[in-house]
Amino acid sequence: MNFLKTHPSSSALCLRQVVNTRLFFTSLFFLFVLISGSANVKAANTEPDSLQDIIKLKTAPAGVVIEIVTWGGDNLEWALPRAKKYIQALQEKFPKLPVAIVTHGAEQFALTKDEQQDNREVHQLVKSLGESGVPVHVCETFAGWRGLAADDFPDYVNVAAAGPAQVNDYLSLGYKLILIDEE
Repeated sequence: MNFLKTHPSSSALCLRQVVNTRLFFTSLFFLFVLISGSANVKAANTEPDSLQDIIKLKTAPAGVVIEIVTWGGDNLEWALPRAKKYIQALQEKFPKLPVAIVTHGAEQFALTKDEQQDNREVHQLVKSLGESGVPVHVCETFAGWRGLAADDFPDYVNVAAAGPAQVNDYLSLGYKLILIDEE
Protein backbone atom coordinates (compact mmCIF):
# COMPACT_ATOMS: atom_id res chain seq x y z
CA MET A 1 0.00 0.00 0.00
CA ASN A 2 2.96 2.35 -0.37
CA PHE A 3 1.49 3.71 -3.59
CA LEU A 4 -1.24 5.51 -1.54
CA LYS A 5 1.31 7.43 0.49
CA THR A 6 2.37 10.79 -0.86
CA HIS A 7 5.32 12.87 0.07
CA PRO A 8 4.29 15.82 2.32
CA SER A 9 5.78 18.35 -0.08
CA SER A 10 3.85 16.90 -3.00
CA SER A 11 0.51 17.46 -1.24
CA ALA A 12 1.51 21.06 -0.47
CA LEU A 13 2.47 21.52 -4.11
CA CYS A 14 -0.84 20.05 -5.20
CA LEU A 15 -2.75 22.34 -2.83
CA ARG A 16 -0.81 25.35 -4.12
CA GLN A 17 -1.73 24.41 -7.69
CA VAL A 18 -5.40 24.13 -6.74
CA VAL A 19 -5.33 27.54 -5.05
CA ASN A 20 -3.53 29.12 -8.02
CA THR A 21 -6.00 27.53 -10.43
CA ARG A 22 -8.96 28.84 -8.40
CA LEU A 23 -7.41 32.30 -8.28
CA PHE A 24 -6.85 32.23 -12.03
CA PHE A 25 -10.42 31.20 -12.80
CA THR A 26 -11.88 33.64 -10.28
CA SER A 27 -9.90 36.48 -11.87
CA LEU A 28 -10.96 35.31 -15.30
CA PHE A 29 -14.60 35.26 -14.18
CA PHE A 30 -14.46 38.83 -12.84
CA LEU A 31 -12.73 40.01 -15.99
CA PHE A 32 -15.53 38.41 -18.00
CA VAL A 33 -18.15 40.14 -15.82
CA LEU A 34 -16.50 43.52 -16.32
CA ILE A 35 -16.12 43.06 -20.07
CA SER A 36 -19.64 41.73 -20.56
CA GLY A 37 -21.05 44.49 -18.37
CA SER A 38 -19.31 47.10 -20.51
CA ALA A 39 -20.44 45.39 -23.71
CA ASN A 40 -24.04 45.29 -22.50
CA VAL A 41 -23.92 48.98 -21.61
CA LYS A 42 -22.86 49.81 -25.13
CA ALA A 43 -25.58 47.54 -26.55
CA ALA A 44 -28.32 48.99 -24.34
CA ASN A 45 -27.36 52.61 -24.95
CA THR A 46 -25.05 53.26 -27.88
CA GLU A 47 -23.38 56.39 -26.53
CA PRO A 48 -23.56 58.53 -23.42
CA ASP A 49 -25.90 61.47 -23.60
CA SER A 50 -24.86 65.01 -22.85
CA LEU A 51 -26.58 67.02 -20.16
CA GLN A 52 -28.02 69.25 -22.90
CA ASP A 53 -29.42 66.24 -24.80
CA ILE A 54 -31.37 65.13 -21.76
CA ILE A 55 -32.57 68.63 -20.82
CA LYS A 56 -33.91 69.05 -24.38
CA LEU A 57 -36.22 66.04 -23.94
CA LYS A 58 -39.93 66.87 -23.73
CA THR A 59 -40.62 64.14 -21.20
CA ALA A 60 -38.43 62.91 -18.40
CA PRO A 61 -36.49 59.70 -18.89
CA ALA A 62 -36.86 56.91 -16.32
CA GLY A 63 -33.75 58.35 -14.67
CA VAL A 64 -30.13 59.31 -15.24
CA VAL A 65 -26.99 57.47 -14.21
CA ILE A 66 -23.81 59.51 -14.06
CA GLU A 67 -20.78 57.30 -14.63
CA ILE A 68 -17.42 58.56 -13.36
CA VAL A 69 -14.31 56.77 -14.62
CA THR A 70 -11.00 58.54 -14.20
CA TRP A 71 -7.63 57.24 -13.18
CA GLY A 72 -6.51 59.89 -10.72
CA GLY A 73 -7.06 59.34 -7.03
CA ASP A 74 -8.10 62.94 -6.38
CA ASN A 75 -10.40 63.35 -9.39
CA LEU A 76 -13.58 63.14 -7.31
CA GLU A 77 -12.66 66.62 -6.05
CA TRP A 78 -13.77 68.03 -9.42
CA ALA A 79 -15.93 65.17 -10.80
CA LEU A 80 -18.46 65.05 -7.94
CA PRO A 81 -19.13 68.83 -7.90
CA ARG A 82 -19.62 68.60 -11.69
CA ALA A 83 -22.04 65.71 -11.18
CA LYS A 84 -23.89 67.73 -8.53
CA LYS A 85 -24.29 70.64 -10.99
CA TYR A 86 -25.63 68.18 -13.60
CA ILE A 87 -28.11 66.83 -11.05
CA GLN A 88 -29.32 70.32 -10.15
CA ALA A 89 -29.84 71.20 -13.83
CA LEU A 90 -31.62 67.91 -14.53
CA GLN A 91 -33.90 68.25 -11.52
CA GLU A 92 -34.74 71.85 -12.40
CA LYS A 93 -36.16 70.55 -15.68
CA PHE A 94 -37.54 67.27 -14.27
CA PRO A 95 -38.09 67.80 -10.51
CA LYS A 96 -38.59 64.18 -9.46
CA LEU A 97 -36.03 62.65 -11.83
CA PRO A 98 -34.15 59.74 -10.19
CA VAL A 99 -30.38 60.09 -10.51
CA ALA A 100 -27.56 57.77 -9.46
CA ILE A 101 -23.78 58.00 -9.63
CA VAL A 102 -21.43 55.10 -10.33
CA THR A 103 -17.71 55.70 -9.89
CA HIS A 104 -15.42 52.82 -10.80
CA GLY A 105 -11.99 54.14 -11.71
CA ALA A 106 -9.07 54.82 -9.37
CA GLU A 107 -10.91 57.89 -8.07
CA GLN A 108 -13.26 55.60 -6.11
CA PHE A 109 -10.54 54.89 -3.56
CA ALA A 110 -10.91 58.42 -2.18
CA LEU A 111 -14.18 57.13 -0.72
CA THR A 112 -12.66 54.52 1.61
CA LYS A 113 -12.89 54.91 5.37
CA ASP A 114 -9.11 55.40 5.50
CA GLU A 115 -9.43 58.43 3.22
CA GLN A 116 -12.22 60.20 5.15
CA GLN A 117 -9.88 62.72 6.79
CA ASP A 118 -7.87 63.53 3.66
CA ASN A 119 -10.99 63.77 1.49
CA ARG A 120 -13.42 65.29 3.96
CA GLU A 121 -15.24 67.48 1.39
CA VAL A 122 -15.67 64.59 -1.06
CA HIS A 123 -17.06 62.36 1.69
CA GLN A 124 -19.42 65.10 2.86
CA LEU A 125 -20.69 65.59 -0.69
CA VAL A 126 -21.32 61.85 -1.15
CA LYS A 127 -23.12 61.74 2.18
CA SER A 128 -25.34 64.72 1.25
CA LEU A 129 -26.07 63.25 -2.19
CA GLY A 130 -27.21 60.03 -0.55
CA GLU A 131 -29.39 61.94 1.92
CA SER A 132 -31.03 63.73 -1.02
CA GLY A 133 -31.84 60.41 -2.74
CA VAL A 134 -28.85 60.14 -5.10
CA PRO A 135 -26.96 56.91 -4.41
CA VAL A 136 -23.23 56.86 -5.09
CA HIS A 137 -21.89 53.42 -6.06
CA VAL A 138 -18.29 52.15 -6.19
CA CYS A 139 -16.95 48.94 -7.75
CA GLU A 140 -16.23 46.09 -5.34
CA THR A 141 -14.38 44.10 -8.01
CA PHE A 142 -11.84 46.86 -8.59
CA ALA A 143 -11.59 47.44 -4.84
CA GLY A 144 -10.85 43.73 -4.40
CA TRP A 145 -7.99 43.97 -6.86
CA ARG A 146 -6.50 46.52 -4.46
CA GLY A 147 -7.09 44.31 -1.42
CA LEU A 148 -10.18 46.22 -0.23
CA ALA A 149 -13.61 44.87 0.69
CA ALA A 150 -17.08 46.42 0.95
CA ASP A 151 -16.60 47.17 4.64
CA ASP A 152 -13.60 49.38 3.80
CA PHE A 153 -16.14 51.96 2.56
CA PRO A 154 -18.44 53.97 4.87
CA ASP A 155 -22.16 53.14 5.02
CA TYR A 156 -23.14 56.11 2.86
CA VAL A 157 -21.20 54.64 -0.10
CA ASN A 158 -23.03 51.89 -2.00
CA VAL A 159 -20.69 49.08 -2.97
CA ALA A 160 -21.75 47.39 -6.22
CA ALA A 161 -20.37 43.99 -7.18
CA ALA A 162 -19.10 45.49 -10.45
CA GLY A 163 -19.31 49.14 -11.54
CA PRO A 164 -20.02 48.49 -15.25
CA ALA A 165 -22.72 45.97 -14.34
CA GLN A 166 -24.31 48.53 -11.99
CA VAL A 167 -24.40 51.07 -14.83
CA ASN A 168 -25.94 48.40 -17.07
CA ASP A 169 -28.61 47.69 -14.44
CA TYR A 170 -29.65 51.35 -14.49
CA LEU A 171 -29.64 51.43 -18.29
CA SER A 172 -31.87 48.36 -18.40
CA LEU A 173 -34.36 50.35 -16.30
CA GLY A 174 -34.45 53.04 -19.02
CA TYR A 175 -32.00 55.46 -17.42
CA LYS A 176 -29.99 57.78 -19.63
CA LEU A 177 -26.20 57.77 -19.26
CA ILE A 178 -23.94 60.77 -18.69
CA LEU A 179 -20.21 59.99 -18.64
CA ILE A 180 -17.63 62.00 -16.69
CA ASP A 181 -14.21 60.74 -17.63
CA GLU A 182 -11.94 63.75 -17.90
CA GLU A 183 -11.66 67.31 -16.64
